Amino acid sequence: MKIEITDNREEIMAAMEAAVLRALEKCGLTAEGYAKKLCPVDTGNLRGSITHQVSPEGQAAYVGTNNEYAAYVELGTGKYVPGGRQEAWTYQDAKGNWHITHGQRAQPYLKPAVADHAQTYRQIIEDELKDG
Repeated sequence: MKIEITDNREEIMAAMEAAVLRALEKCGLTAEGYAKKLCPVDTGNLRGSITHQVSPEGQAAYVGTNNEYAAYVELGTGKYVPGGRQEAWTYQDAKGNWHITHGQRAQPYLKPAVADHAQTYRQIIEDELKDG
C-alpha cells in the first residue's frame, strides 16, 4: 500500500487571505453606505467625501473622510464637547450677516455606522469565509 500526502498549505492560505480581503472590502463598502445614510446634509460635500479603504497588511477596513470639518460634525463643537469652548462667540457668514453661537451638537455618522452594525459585519465575514 502506497500513501501519498500532498501539502496544500500555500493554496489554502492564499484562498483564506483572498476571502478575508473580499470580506473587508464588503464590510468597508457596507459601512460607507451606513455612514452616508446617517450623515447630516447641507451642501452634500461631507456625505460625498465619505469613503472606505482596505489595508491588506493590517487586515482592516477604514471608513472616513478627509473633509476639514468632518470631525466637528461627528464630535460637536463649543460647549457641546467636554473641554470645549464654554463662552459664546460670533461669526459673519458669506452674506455679511452676524451670528452668535455656543457651538454645535454632535451629529455622529461614522461611529454609529460601525458600532451599530457589528453583527452585519460579522455575518459578512463569516459568509465570505464559508463561501471563499
